[in-house]
Amino acid sequence: MKPVASAFLFSLVLLLTRRQREQAEACSCAAAHPQEQICGAAIVIRAKISSEKVISDSADPFNPNKVIQYEIKQIKMFKGFEKIKDVQYVYTPLHSSLCGIKLEANNKKQYLLTGQVSSAGKVHIHLCNYIEPWDDMSLAQKKSLSQRYQMGCDCKITMCYIMPCSINTPDECLWTDWLIERKFDGLQAKHFACIKRSDGSCSWYRGGPLPDKEFIDISEP
Repeated sequence: MKPVASAFLFSLVLLLTRRQREQAEACSCAAAHPQEQICGAAIVIRAKISSEKVISDSADPFNPNKVIQYEIKQIKMFKGFEKIKDVQYVYTPLHSSLCGIKLEANNKKQYLLTGQVSSAGKVHIHLCNYIEPWDDMSLAQKKSLSQRYQMGCDCKITMCYIMPCSINTPDECLWTDWLIERKFDGLQAKHFACIKRSDGSCSWYRGGPLPDKEFIDISEP
C-alpha cells in the first residue's frame, strides 16, 4: 500500500461524525454503524433529561476528577433488562476532551442513550456511544432497536472507505456510506440493518416488514 493511502486510511478511521467533531477537542472515536454501537452497548434506553449537576467521580472528596450526573426520566428500555431495571441517572466525563457529552436538560427533548454499566451499577455514557435526539432518528432506526439490530449482532459490518473493497466472508455486510456519500450517517446508517439469514450469511435489510423476503446485498459498490 502506498504511504499516502496508508496515512489516509489511518486518519479516516479516527474521523468523528459532524456532531462529535463539534463537541470534542481531543476525544477520537472510530466510525461505527449504529447497529454495531447498539450491539456493543450494555444499556439502550429512550429517555428525557430532567436535570444535571457536576459531582466527584468517586467518594474521595480530594479526587479532582469530575463527572456530569444526568438525572433522567426513562421512557423505554430496549436493552439491559438483566443489568438494571430502571435507570435514574447516567454519568459522563465533565470535559469533552475526555469524551464527555453535553445533553439538554429540563425540556421536552428525548434521547436514545446507549452506554455501559460499571461494577457499581452506574450507567456511563460518552461521545463514542450512540446517543441521538429521538426525533433525529429515522423510522427504520427506531424499529430496528427492538429486534432487527439484535438479529445481526453476530454479523460483521465492514466499512468501505476507498475502492476497491469487498466482503471476505459470508457473515459480512459492506458499509458504503463514506464511499458514496462522504458521511457516516448516510443511507445505510439511517435505513438499513445487517441481518443474519438462516444459512448463516449476513445481508443488508431495509426497514419495513421483518426480513423474510427482501434482502439487499452490497458487495460491489
